[in-house]
Amino acid sequence: MVLAYLPSPSQGVWWLGPFPVRAYALCILAGIMAAIWLTRRRWAARGGDPEDILDIALWAVPFGVAGGRIYHVITDPELYFGPGRDPIHALYIWDGGLGIWGAVVLGGVGAWIGCRRRGINVWDLGDAVAPGLALAQGIGRWGNYFNQELFGDPSGLPWALHIDEAHRPADTTSIALYHPTFLYESLWDIGVALLLLWIDKHRKLSRGRLCAIYVAAYTLGRAGVEALRVDHANHLFGLRLNDWTSLIVFIAALVVLLRPSSSRRGQDASPTLETVPAEILGEANGDR
Repeated sequence: MVLAYLPSPSQGVWWLGPFPVRAYALCILAGIMAAIWLTRRRWAARGGDPEDILDIALWAVPFGVAGGRIYHVITDPELYFGPGRDPIHALYIWDGGLGIWGAVVLGGVGAWIGCRRRGINVWDLGDAVAPGLALAQGIGRWGNYFNQELFGDPSGLPWALHIDEAHRPADTTSIALYHPTFLYESLWDIGVALLLLWIDKHRKLSRGRLCAIYVAAYTLGRAGVEALRVDHANHLFGLRLNDWTSLIVFIAALVVLLRPSSSRRGQDASPTLETVPAEILGEANGDR
């Protein structure tokens, strides 16, 4: 007999007259706002204009949301196309279904456009935004909790998550308690954000490396979460598609981390913004 478990929320949608307010969307928005807030502070501390981040976010956020949805639909097309499926549901982003890797790719494209408009080196931005991205993911994962989705194997642990019968896998409808993988990933992401902030404060890294550490750390945690999840997923050679994507991205992050550092500070160092003249930063900083 299980004496303790985590309950699922009784509802994930509230109605304001004819308008639905969805917890999933609120969690995503809260994550985005937290990332923008933290990145603005970090950008200003590096001598940049905080308004740069708002301008770049106007490009990166919609690109990222679109990319996340496209990745989800492409990797799980049978959920939306074929006999008994309604393709219009592929647009129902409020029902859940955002692939982080699609969000990263197209969000990165949007960020690159924003950086080009503001004359900013995209690697400088990547290092500044990395902790905020991890924090946003940690907050956004709670949307899966309200949707009762993306949980793990059955579990008898005290922190197992109770899933309503309507949301359980067809072959385990008699089992009510599962690993709360949304919580595992949320805690991991927040831990990664704190780790990145600590590294950035105590270590002097060359340009792009803090961003690469974020990517490598996130993919390691994601691999553990994917090993537990029981939701529908297509596989390739025995591994979920997300595992293969994580592996490729992890290798790319290692390439960035292991690349030789330039001895020319203006090209590769990143504790401060090399694109900002010293006169603007001010000689009072005294730490360049």
